[in-house]
Amino acid sequence: MSAIQRKDRSLTKSVLSRVSEVSAPVAVSKHRPDAEETLSTILDCLDNMKAEETVTIDLRGKSSLADYMIVTSGRANRHVGAIAEHVMKDLGEAGIKGVHVEGLPHCDWVLIDSGDVIVHVFRPEVRSFYNLEKMWMPARAATRTS
Repeated sequence: MSAIQRKDRSLTKSVLSRVSEVSAPVAVSKHRPDAEETLSTILDCLDNMKAEETVTIDLRGKSSLADYMIVTSGRANRHVGAIAEHVMKDLGEAGIKGVHVEGLPHCDWVLIDSGDVIVHVFRPEVRSFYNLEKMWMPARAATRTS
């Protein structure tokens, strides 16, 4: 047997011995809040943090991105950041893992993706510029002219 084959065999044995030493898996909570529970948690937090002009958009059946989208505003950058941090904290306490956040360093527009619910927290000027509500709200029926 060559030196390379012996080295490969010894590596395989050491990896296998470490695998057999792994302890039993840690118990994980079986309950992950559903979309409505997540929505309720977020809306309660936004209300407690005095978020302004909160709009909930139902995306069920319209998009595979999420079940709900929330668009809200903070009065200033610091308020936007504080709202976002409290939403993330409350989601973690509710057992929602893997929350993804974008825009927290600048706090003009913070996006929080919890999977079932997406939250956009804006400064008022930025919110009016992007006008996400117009894009996602149900369109009015167009009238036909003949």
